[in-house]
Amino acid sequence: MIETHNWLAAQFEAERPRLQAMAYRMLGSLAEAEDAVQETWLHLFRADTSTVSNLGGWLTTVVARVCLNMLHARKSRREESLEASVSMPITSREGGIDPEEEAELADAVGLALLVVLDTLAPAERLAFVLHDIFAVPFDEIAPIVERSPVTTRQLASRARRRVRGSALVKGADLASQREVVNAFLAASREGSFDALLAVLDPDIVFRADHVAVSRGAVREVCGAQDVARGARQLLERIPFAQPVLVDGAVGIVLAPRGRLLLLLRLTIRDGKIVAVDAVVDPAHLHQLRLAVLPD
Repeated sequence: MIETHNWLAAQFEAERPRLQAMAYRMLGSLAEAEDAVQETWLHLFRADTSTVSNLGGWLTTVVARVCLNMLHARKSRREESLEASVSMPITSREGGIDPEEEAELADAVGLALLVVLDTLAPAERLAFVLHDIFAVPFDEIAPIVERSPVTTRQLASRARRRVRGSALVKGADLASQREVVNAFLAASREGSFDALLAVLDPDIVFRADHVAVSRGAVREVCGAQDVARGARQLLERIPFAQPVLVDGAVGIVLAPRGRLLLLLRLTIRDGKIVAVDAVVDPAHLHQLRLAVLPD
């Protein structure tokens, strides 16, 4: 019995990095991913594995089901959490986030991807992550989401279209927009006032929604000088900004650890940003069509 337990523990530890990576992409939270992996270990410890021929596949199924249950529970709490988040300060940080840790996370996974994944239905997210990222066959995913393999394939396909934003791009010049946005982000992070002014139209208008105003933001700011000062201060306080596709145009999400906090909708003309709309209202944020920008 002890030898069996030790063998299972060793096998589980060998699988832990893969299970952790899988759970993180399904849940978008390191803490929740660790909880899911720990619960998977408890399932393994209690289960009769004498008939299990593929332990790695068995663990994948268990951690996926645990994550799916967590996603369903999260969805059922969404209205409550959206209402509660209205009172949160715009600059709040989850658990004292380390900027270096956040940068490493962005490089490894991509915060924009986590934000877009969070807009998917639980079964869609699971099918996409398991198949497209971890190459799990559809006939193995189907029992987890309680669908047929054909329907599971459709779930992943629908999620893939959402992630890539293929339905959103309609002749938009994404390359030039992205160049402007990247220059804006770089100037803001470096605190370069002149570089910021170079990408802003002299008559730019910055508008904040009612939730942002309730948290202390100015409803409207006009002119490149004032907008540049505000943008630099905002992104210095919340350095977790990533470009993302918003309704077919390039925008910016501020998403500590993948949790969407604020979105900046940009209007760009002739290589200059002419308007910025800050969206903080949680209900509005979850209605936007977001996608990962193509490479």
